[in-house]
Amino acid sequence: MSTALKVLARVMGVACVAIGVLHVVGGNAVIPGGENAGPTIDSLGRFFGAIFAGYGLAWLWAVRQAPVPASVVRVLSAIFLLGAVGRLLSLATAGSPHPFQIALLVLELALPPVFFWLADADADADADADADADEKRHGAAARS
Repeated sequence: MSTALKVLARVMGVACVAIGVLHVVGGNAVIPGGENAGPTIDSLGRFFGAIFAGYGLAWLWAVRQAPVPASVVRVLSAIFLLGAVGRLLSLATAGSPHPFQIALLVLELALPPVFFWLADADADADADADADADEKRHGAAARS
């Protein structure tokens, strides 16, 4: 489980940084169905691309900690889920977006519960390793 958390968090971080940078560089041209959105949306998209890249860096920072901090995983997952809520609100008020956005919505609804479930995995594995090491030390001392 600890490995799954680390792999998923690293993939999430790299993907978010790449997508964010792509939006900063490409603007409206990289948004399916958004090519003709105009300069205001282009500016907004590039700004939020930078924010999304920073969000990805937060995932990459978290996965480099030992153990991976469960509270950070939960906060980052909740932020991702909030993005899905935003898409749902848009769907309800503005109508159906490009199908690619619907595919992203599915991921944004599916991944947070997985991260919430895995959030403690690395800390639990670390605690188990510490307990095993203590048991070995105490067992060796008792035999001597």
